[in-house]
Amino acid sequence: MPAREDLPEHVTAPLLTVLTQRSLDEDYQHVADARRAQGTTGSSRKGAAVVVGLFGLLIVTAAVQTSQDAATEERGREELVSQINSRRDDLADLEQTINDLRAENSQLGESLDDLAGAEQQASNRADELGAKTGFRPVTGEGVRIRLDDSPDGSKDGRVRDEDLATLVDGLWSAGAEAISVNGNRLTNVSPIRNVGGAIHIKSRPLRAPYTVLAVGDRDTLQARFAETAAGVAWFNLVASFGFDFAMSNASSLQLPGAGSPALRSAEQAPDGPEKEMGQ
Repeated sequence: MPAREDLPEHVTAPLLTVLTQRSLDEDYQHVADARRAQGTTGSSRKGAAVVVGLFGLLIVTAAVQTSQDAATEERGREELVSQINSRRDDLADLEQTINDLRAENSQLGESLDDLAGAEQQASNRADELGAKTGFRPVTGEGVRIRLDDSPDGSKDGRVRDEDLATLVDGLWSAGAEAISVNGNRLTNVSPIRNVGGAIHIKSRPLRAPYTVLAVGDRDTLQARFAETAAGVAWFNLVASFGFDFAMSNASSLQLPGAGSPALRSAEQAPDGPEKEMGQ
């Protein structure tokens, strides 16, 4: 009996192994022989496989690119929405600022109107006080007086400061609101006195004849002047010394202002309650 190692492989190998291996080897060989016989057909299949592979690659690439583009578009959309919301917030802040500025402007306008009204009232008050005190020009009806020394030229017939002061006092008492003598507006600080034989008003010399203008009620000023104590004394002076005197009504008179007085000792005080200096 021959040894086991001297037997052929298909005799010693298990039956299942022989069937499977040999069957597969024969099948592979058969397919290879058929492909070699066909020649171009295998090449076509290989080309088709390559085309299909490339097409699949393109599809995969397109899918990936589309996915990337979608992600980019989504990020862009989110960024745009974020910018829009930010701009809306900025716009809301600006609108609020505009509303605040409008409200502030309205308040400032009201304050300006109040200040303008107060300024106008102060200006009117200053004009009124200036007219009453003699420091602002005035116009109105009243009486016009022409006064001169006695025509006889006597020494006693010359009009002196106290005579003119008596006439002025009578006009004030009769209700005159403003008086001027030879264009010099009289105030409560306008002294009338003789200096070297000439009448002076606030250091300004006057020469005869004297023109006295008095603004007031022209219908009653002359009559009320004659009823005052100074008016009675004045008419006595005219009768005694023969002054050349004439009084007439005037429908329109213009009196200049005396100008602001020069302050020598007084100074403008700060706002606040009055108090004695040195306290």
